[in-house]
Amino acid sequence: MYFPSKQLLNPLLLLFLLFQTCVSLDTITPDEPLADGDILISNRETFALGFFSPANSRRRYVGIWYNKVQEKTVVWVANRDDPLNGTAGILSIDGHGNLVLTEANRSITIWSTSASVVSVNHSMARLLDTGNLVLVHPKTQSLIWQSFDFPTDTLLSFMKFGLDRRTGLKRFLTSWKSQDDPGTGNFTLAIDPTGYPQLFLYKGGAPLWRGGSWTGQRWSGIPEMIRNFIFNVSYVNNQDEITIEYGVTVPNVFTRMVVKEAGIVERSTWRETRWVGFWSAPKEKCDTYQECGPNSYCDPNNLEKFECTCLPGFEPKFASDWNLRDGSGGCVRNQGVFTCNSGEGFVKLARVKLPDTSIARADMNLSLKECKQECLKNCNCTAYTNANETKGGIGCLTWHGNLVDTRVYPNGGQDLYLRVDATTRAQYAKKNDLLQNKGKLAILVISVAVMLLIVASIVYWLIMRKIKEKRQNKNIFSDTSATTTFEESSTRRELDGSTRNSDLQFFDLSKIVAATDNFSVSNKLGEGGFGSVYKGCLYNGKEIAVKRLSKYSGQGVEEFKNEVAIIAKLQHRNLVRILGYCVQGEEKMLIYEYLPNRSLDTLIFDETKRSLLDWGKCFEIICGIARGILYLHQDSRLRIIHRDLKASNVLLDNAMHPKIADFGMARIVGGELGDQIEANTNRVVGTYGYMSPEYAMRGLFSVKSDVYSFGVLLLEIITGKRNNTYYHDDPSSNLIGHIWELWKEGKAMEIVDSSLGDITLDNEVARCIQIGLLCVQEYATDRPNMSTVVAMLGNDKPLPSPKQPAFVFMGSSHGKDTSTSEAAISVNEVTISLVRGR
Repeated sequence: MYFPSKQLLNPLLLLFLLFQTCVSLDTITPDEPLADGDILISNRETFALGFFSPANSRRRYVGIWYNKVQEKTVVWVANRDDPLNGTAGILSIDGHGNLVLTEANRSITIWSTSASVVSVNHSMARLLDTGNLVLVHPKTQSLIWQSFDFPTDTLLSFMKFGLDRRTGLKRFLTSWKSQDDPGTGNFTLAIDPTGYPQLFLYKGGAPLWRGGSWTGQRWSGIPEMIRNFIFNVSYVNNQDEITIEYGVTVPNVFTRMVVKEAGIVERSTWRETRWVGFWSAPKEKCDTYQECGPNSYCDPNNLEKFECTCLPGFEPKFASDWNLRDGSGGCVRNQGVFTCNSGEGFVKLARVKLPDTSIARADMNLSLKECKQECLKNCNCTAYTNANETKGGIGCLTWHGNLVDTRVYPNGGQDLYLRVDATTRAQYAKKNDLLQNKGKLAILVISVAVMLLIVASIVYWLIMRKIKEKRQNKNIFSDTSATTTFEESSTRRELDGSTRNSDLQFFDLSKIVAATDNFSVSNKLGEGGFGSVYKGCLYNGKEIAVKRLSKYSGQGVEEFKNEVAIIAKLQHRNLVRILGYCVQGEEKMLIYEYLPNRSLDTLIFDETKRSLLDWGKCFEIICGIARGILYLHQDSRLRIIHRDLKASNVLLDNAMHPKIADFGMARIVGGELGDQIEANTNRVVGTYGYMSPEYAMRGLFSVKSDVYSFGVLLLEIITGKRNNTYYHDDPSSNLIGHIWELWKEGKAMEIVDSSLGDITLDNEVARCIQIGLLCVQEYATDRPNMSTVVAMLGNDKPLPSPKQPAFVFMGSSHGKDTSTSEAAISVNEVTISLVRGR
């Protein structure tokens, strides 16, 4: 675009606004500004710069986003706190050579680079393929200003993050206020240079989460952050700067770290159709800054008891508070002990996030042994460790005073050496000696046991050969020297074929028994028609959920094999992750990741618990479920129809992210990369209230059957009521029928759960109700597919009007809660007589 003179500027702009078209530019010069509707594209078309409006806002902002990512992802905003109210914005080079944002017909500068430039003829703006907007000298290409020095909520590859000590420039990330407002939010991620530098997430200026100090390989508070062939991390801490920079070694890999509006830091990479997270924080209670007070540590494996534990040699400062599970007061030295020239020493606390290093002292010239001697000489030194983990340990970190915000990890972390009194030191030395003696004894016992096992196995094999014909596919157990062995059943042999190329592990029954405390009632998480689910803890501290199928379960061997074979091949953030299985004798068990927030039905159908949800979180759950189903239908290697999607089969992790579970009823159609979308069965399985009419009546299941179930689930989340809820004004109407009648009368918002609070996004809620009604239409051909549903949830384009839903009447149930009746047992066969269409 070219504006020949100031006299023609306003008329041409008016003409431009009347006949606006999208123009692609590569630079902004004094003669070629960027108007609303134009787009600046980087050389390889990786990034784009232009005007945009967030989700449900009409305000206009200048921003940079990924040009080749289908999901529009904004990574930088110029005027984040000064939006435009119309489309008359212009980004141009002003008379001083600065990049400025103004409005047509107005001389007010809304945003400017405010750099020191000689004149207008000495600058031009260009968008680089790194996502960096630079202001440069047109001839020398010397840098005048760059957007990388002023990030918003996103850290891109090759962007420096941290402090420039020479200029005082601080590069930090600040969240958006909301998805509709990119203004400066309440959460800030920054490097704190105090003491030994470390990463912090602040909420309103107060520490919320501490990423810890740099260990040479990662931040100490992010054990998941490991080097690989994709990322190349560079950390610098010298007299000039304290910065970190993430490089990408593989071309065309889009990766980012973002501070989200909810106060979550997440590193993710774009994979085909979605952002896949590598790690996020904070994600559990022990991640909260100073969850436990000074001189204590937080252990997430002790949440059922008390996560706070005093450091060795310390005791609770306020015992009464500690008994009430309040560890904020922290711990103090045991009374009557001395740690100065009194035979004191050090004990090791393994796999921890180091305490707050803002009061720590660093000396990179000392070895760990020298570090110990330095700490021992100073009676005020409370702990020491290596400053850097690389090359076997480099440098020395010492603490002088209280140790704050320490936590342990099941994997990862560093070793911390704590100063303790002579008595405590002796106690720990005795424990170590006892452990060493036990280790030697264990080696001896294991050696003998292995020999006995070999002999027993040979005898066992000879016996089994003789009685094999009488066995009839049953496992035979032989107990010798406390070691249980068994011949593989046909079920396990068949499973091995499905899991050979996966990370799925076979668990021995004895390990599961030990992990669940012999399936104790206190570890029981729930029970259904298939059997029971138990919480377990493996010997390495990893928490698991064990699905133990009852011998009388409707989910028999076929369903069990089906669930293992299917879920072992799936990997998505919204699908529950299976860790392994166990088949021994009559026992059939699946081992899953443990999700502490249980299933969705325990939350939305409980009058007390559902008050914990606001509409924003409900919408995130809805979108997560939709993405999980879309993956099953379209994006996975296998096209999978779940057939039993319902609230109790959606689990919630620490961050309340939904994960679809229970694939016992699922079916693969069309094989890998097949295009088959439906099939037929003579055995109808599922749950009354969630089954589509064509499946319940004719045994015809398809991707549209899952769409129907999703529609029911969506409406249940919005209303907080089950589909088979009884309504006094219409005894024969269920939830769908009730909503349908209200929708026809324009009163659909009356059904929204009042516990969601003050709904400020009425249009979004009403839109979701309409999407739910579109999903439960009587005829499968009328229902949208899941890719359309996901698109509907992600934009505000007009929706078609829904037609008559299926099963709007409850038949003869008259409000009976069939969630506990025979009609709702998801793993049992459901006959056609259970459901009746209108």
